[in-house]
Amino acid sequence: MKTVPLEILCCPVTGQPLREALPEEKKAFGIGKDAALIREDGQVLYPVRDGIPLLIPDAAVFRPGFSLCPPRSL
Repeated sequence: MKTVPLEILCCPVTGQPLREALPEEKKAFGIGKDAALIREDGQVLYPVRDGIPLLIPDAAVFRPGFSLCPPRSL
């Protein structure tokens, strides 16, 4: 990961900047010790496999309780 300039990486869905996830953030997402990048708002995490960030929506891991669709008001 040290060879990838994080400044150029962003969420493929929202365009938000990404940063390396902290150990406690990875634990909250159930990722464990694997490398990961987390979105600026802290709601979505992208795993890193063999040093390659998986920046595709299907690879995204959502924070427990996070919903892509906000609740509708009745």
